[in-house]
Amino acid sequence: MTDAIEFTGNYEDLSTDTGYQFKFVCERCSNGYMSSYHANKLGVAGGLMRGASNFMGGMMGRGADSAYDIQRAIGGKGHDSALREAVAEIRPLFKQCRNCGNWLCEQVCWNKNANMCKECAPVADEVETRVRAQFVETQVNNDQFLEENVRMSAKGTEVAAKCSKCGAATLGKKFCPSCGEKTAMAAAAFCGECGVRTTPGSKFCGECGAKLA
Repeated sequence: MTDAIEFTGNYEDLSTDTGYQFKFVCERCSNGYMSSYHANKLGVAGGLMRGASNFMGGMMGRGADSAYDIQRAIGGKGHDSALREAVAEIRPLFKQCRNCGNWLCEQVCWNKNANMCKECAPVADEVETRVRAQFVETQVNNDQFLEENVRMSAKGTEVAAKCSKCGAATLGKKFCPSCGEKTAMAAAAFCGECGVRTTPGSKFCGECGAKLA
C-alpha cells in the first residue's frame, strides 16, 4: 500500500499527457506557487509518434494511439509520484494553522510570533494601520458630504433668489428671466488664482486661500 499524499486540498493540477506541473494556492490570500515542470517521457514519445503519423499518412497512427493509451493506463502512478515531488518542493512555502487547519503562505498570511495564521491571530500593527486607513476614508467621505450639502444649499439659495427689480425668481441665472435685469449672480466675484466663484463679502478664496481683490 502506497503512502497517502498530504497537503492536496489547495492545488490545481496543470498536468498534461507530456508532463506534470501543479499550482498550490494560499487558502487566505490565494497567492500561488507553481511547482517545477517534469516531463513525462512516455507522453512525449507518444506525442512524437502522433506527429510522425501526420507526415506519413497515418501509417504510424496505431502505434501512437497505443503509446497514448499506455500512458493513460499507467498515468496514475506517474502522476502520484510527480504530485509527491511537487508537494515536497512547495510545502516549505506554506504553514498549516493549528487553529483553523488552513494552509497559508508564510510570506503574507502567517503570524510567526503566534505560530498561527493572521486570520486567527491578527498582527496588531497591521490591524491598527487598517483601522486608521478606514477612519481616514470615513472622515474624507464625511467632509465631502458636508461640502456637497453646503454647495447644494448655496445653489438652492441662488435659484430661489428674487429679482431686485420685478421680484420674479431668477432661477440662479445672471439675468432675470422675466425682465432682463442683472442679478446678483452676474455681480459675483471670482478668484483670480483658481477661478472659483467666491461667496459675496469674502476676503479670501475658500478654495485656494488667495486674497481677493
